[in-house]
Amino acid sequence: MEEDVDQEDGTFSNVSLDDTADSGTAALYSKQDSEIFTMNCDMDGDMEKVEMEEKTRLINQVLELQHTLEDLSARVDAVKEENLKLKSENQVLGQYIENLMSASSVFQTTDTKSKRK
Repeated sequence: MEEDVDQEDGTFSNVSLDDTADSGTAALYSKQDSEIFTMNCDMDGDMEKVEMEEKTRLINQVLELQHTLEDLSARVDAVKEENLKLKSENQVLGQYIENLMSASSVFQTTDTKSKRK
């Protein structure tokens, strides 16, 4: 690889792209370009780290929401069972009250149609 440093300020280098020095193909890079490239690499590493942290945070949030959903589903199932139990008890109580009313003379139904005739 061939390198030439500008004698005035030393900020540019010719870097051969071939292993042969006679090819005449060279790229011109400044120290500023090299620093920007290095900074971009650092930023890329930081960005990857930030992306991984964000991904981890989102995964944790999804897992937490899944657990919350499971808890809510269990609660809904418990409420459904309680509701069915209460409906059954209400039917039993309703039948009991109906039997008491039919056995009592106070609650005997009167036939209003026969009185009208």
